[in-house]
Amino acid sequence: MINPTRTEHDSLGDVSVPKDAYYGAQTQRGVDNFPISGKGFPPKFIRTFGLVKWAAAKANRELKRFESGIKSPLSVEQIDALIVAAREVADGKLADQFPVDIYQTGSGTSTNMNVNEVISNRAIELVGGNRFLAKKAIHPNDHVNLGQSTNDVFPTVIHVAASQAIHRELIPALQTLATTLESKAKEWSEILKIGRTHLADATPLTLGQEFGGFARQIRLSIERAEAARDALLELPIGGTAVGTGINTHPKFASNVCTILAKETGLEFTEARDHFEASAQRDALVSSHGGLKSIAVSLFTVANNIRWLGSGPRCGFHEVSLPDKQPGSSIMPGKVNPVMSESMMQVAARVIGNDHTITFAGATGGQFQLHVMMPVMAVTMLESIDLLVSVTRAFTDLCVVDMQANPKECEAGIEKSLSLVTALVPLLGYEKSAALAKEAMASGKTIRELCVEQKVLPIEQLKRALDARQMTHP
Repeated sequence: MINPTRTEHDSLGDVSVPKDAYYGAQTQRGVDNFPISGKGFPPKFIRTFGLVKWAAAKANRELKRFESGIKSPLSVEQIDALIVAAREVADGKLADQFPVDIYQTGSGTSTNMNVNEVISNRAIELVGGNRFLAKKAIHPNDHVNLGQSTNDVFPTVIHVAASQAIHRELIPALQTLATTLESKAKEWSEILKIGRTHLADATPLTLGQEFGGFARQIRLSIERAEAARDALLELPIGGTAVGTGINTHPKFASNVCTILAKETGLEFTEARDHFEASAQRDALVSSHGGLKSIAVSLFTVANNIRWLGSGPRCGFHEVSLPDKQPGSSIMPGKVNPVMSESMMQVAARVIGNDHTITFAGATGGQFQLHVMMPVMAVTMLESIDLLVSVTRAFTDLCVVDMQANPKECEAGIEKSLSLVTALVPLLGYEKSAALAKEAMASGKTIRELCVEQKVLPIEQLKRALDARQMTHP
């Protein structure tokens, strides 16, 4: 059965478009030209596109740009309809009207025009007009795109979408994880255990100190997330085609930034240099570098917790991880550290995404335009979304219900050869090293050997080998 179509027109001629679609000819050309991945931009990105178009329309209304200086002035009713239509896109409406593939023209022109056409036709509909007419009363280029170019709008949308996601989703998720780890650190502050360096026995510490270190990693990750967000607060809007601001109002960019700042609560400002802002995506490279560092921290926290929960009988088993699912299709009763492994895989993906962002950032900026923006946009948002989701899951499904095993923690202390470190100030390094080697060879503990050889008075030896005092200076 042939799907009904209508004929739309652009500067290249006529195009057949699905009859009831809100998009038009340029969107359809994008669909036809880029049958690449079958994946469009994520809803978060499209909503942000609507938000930026909404702010642009409001700024143009404030500057009275719709009434003068253009070939086809709009009425007050039409201007209001344009603003409402853009807001509908920002609110997630008409979400099925954005079919253009991610892997398209490097500036994102097809998606910018997709958004322009949808807003145009929806605005025409809102004022009771016929959106199917070839001559648009509210035009996607002349009105919706007024004072803009894909070259400044598309990177602006990336910055606004990513900074909001970091601010509203990633930072709160990390804060919850940090707080939960800090709670465990406090709860376990008195549980002694053996330390490990190079995966080999080291001097004692408390389980609380160990988890306090994990919590600090996440607190530092929050600072890195804040820096990643702040790296994106300069917006390229207002540079139009090449950074000169041709065809826009001198106050347009600052007005758009003010509107977006008020709407989002983020301190967006106009780019200091529009030529840099249009041509390069260094801010995205820097921002994603912060996400990569966060991924590294999350990986090490998850992996350390995985090791600490290993066993239960032939591993460390110093903490018990919540049982979430059977761990083996062949070994009954086996339970695996699935939440740690999920987080580790996300970290691997984000670290790989950083290579994509870095390569695209370095190779895409020639002269006055960057031509790798779509892939950078989806990669950036994927990394944020993955970090948010896995951090929430790891916190709620693993860390919250994790339990300490004090007996297992303390069992290794007396056996550790590294207890001899506390004797170095009393016996010297060489004598202490000899004791460690002899203990290893004989199978005796350091304490047993010292008592046997009477290297120190019993009370002095007892004080020196007190594991708790070894956990602080």
